[in-house]
Amino acid sequence: MEYIKVGKLVNTHGIKGEIRILSDFDKKSLVFKSGVNLYIGEHKEKVTIESYRPHKNYDMCIFKEYNYINDVLKFKGKNVFVLRSDLNLNSNEYLESDLIGMKAFYNDNTLGVIEEVVNNNGYKLLLLSNGKYIPYHQEFMGEVDIINGKVNFKNLEGIV
Repeated sequence: MEYIKVGKLVNTHGIKGEIRILSDFDKKSLVFKSGVNLYIGEHKEKVTIESYRPHKNYDMCIFKEYNYINDVLKFKGKNVFVLRSDLNLNSNEYLESDLIGMKAFYNDNTLGVIEEVVNNNGYKLLLLSNGKYIPYHQEFMGEVDIINGKVNFKNLEGIV
């Protein structure tokens, strides 16, 4: 079982057990919906989303297992995970975290290894092992070969 971090539970909201999750997960629509199981904290306590709504920068959830503020206070500050198998990704789909460790290429030249996905005020960048950044945008993303761990970039004239 592979757990994928989807965010952090930062606070409660109201007295009926609603919680605030701060998340920049790239496939939110697959995770934050009724009936999905989430796993909270280092012990991965399983909860099921009963209701969901976006609110400002937060993803607001109520869990089926808890309906009072005192029940969910123990989760404050904990990371929130989902099982990769619950995402039901197609064979050609990938997560941002899958890119880490892949070799980056442009015009058959090696650029380096992707070390991190950096969120720069809402605009995502890929940090390479040589210290350079590449915009993480579909305009620049060519073929992503998950099996061989390679990413071919396009339209990088003037960037690299």
